[in-house]
Amino acid sequence: QVQLVESGGGLVQPGGSLRLSCAASGFTFSSYAMRWYRQAPGKERELVAVITSGGGSTRYADSMKGRFTISRDNAKNTVFLQMNSLKPEDTAVYYCNAARGMYDYWGQGTQVTVSS
Repeated sequence: QVQLVESGGGLVQPGGSLRLSCAASGFTFSSYAMRWYRQAPGKERELVAVITSGGGSTRYADSMKGRFTISRDNAKNTVFLQMNSLKPEDTAVYYCNAARGMYDYWGQGTQVTVSS
């Protein structure tokens, strides 16, 4: 069955870095654009970054530009989110998503906490 499994979250100090991974299985990963979303307590889920199926194009939310980098390895069915210069307001549960047509898959999320 379809699985998206995020990992790499944790507690980090402001200004620090984390690299999130999302391992996919059960569908043709290389045919899907991949997205990272996040949801902070009491807030709506928001789009963080998108990468096209081949990895040739990326897009970011304005508040993440220059700090976050999305990438993928289609040979390993994995998408990554490198997060640098983290701020307390980046604290959230981060989710990866694969969507194409009527198909919409989500992982369980990984908690990122930015605090001193």
